[in-house]
Amino acid sequence: MQRHLTVPRTARYQQLGEPSAATRQLWLVAHGYGQLAEYFIRHFTSVQALDPVGTVIVAPEALSRFYLSGTSGRVGASWMTSADRLAEIADQNTYLDALLHRLLRTCPPDVRVTVLGFSQGTATVSRWLTHLGGQWRPQQLVLWAGDFPADSEPGAAHQLLQDLPVVLVCGDQDEYMLPPQLLAQAESLRQHGAHVATLGFAGGHALHAATLQQLYEQAITHS
Repeated sequence: MQRHLTVPRTARYQQLGEPSAATRQLWLVAHGYGQLAEYFIRHFTSVQALDPVGTVIVAPEALSRFYLSGTSGRVGASWMTSADRLAEIADQNTYLDALLHRLLRTCPPDVRVTVLGFSQGTATVSRWLTHLGGQWRPQQLVLWAGDFPADSEPGAAHQLLQDLPVVLVCGDQDEYMLPPQLLAQAESLRQHGAHVATLGFAGGHALHAATLQQLYEQAITHS
């Protein structure tokens, strides 16, 4: 018979900038499957440099790491698999709750928070925000090349998404998120009351520097 035991766990995250009374923009960015936060956050270096005093970007790393090929060499991380998925989702929610609490304690009350998930990270941040049950929401949610989970409890999803600005992003050559999927995702989120915008770029399943800068400039405009 399967049983569970809750144990302490050390999580790591990468950070650009230092939270302070001067912080105006806080971004929480979740990497995709097989990535590590130390490399993922490098994509945001030029964004944070636009306002190095007022902007902090934090990339949590998934709790499960593995060798990408064989039994040695490059390492990647995964937010979850199909094995014991509910426990993994609960663990990542606890992790992100604790990280958010730590960061908000050191930022001004009016800091503008953007939550961005890339690929597998889109489901991670969506489930996490839904689990918060309306206790806290970011000012903007960015889902890049991934889905808002279809198995989300409708009432909780509606509570999160009602009037929430959501940006869906993908490249025109993305092998995992095709244009019809993006449009269907946008319509589904609008049915929950989200204010949905879509952004595209020439490229595949990857982050895109100019589009990241565009997202940042939009966040500044609405702050």
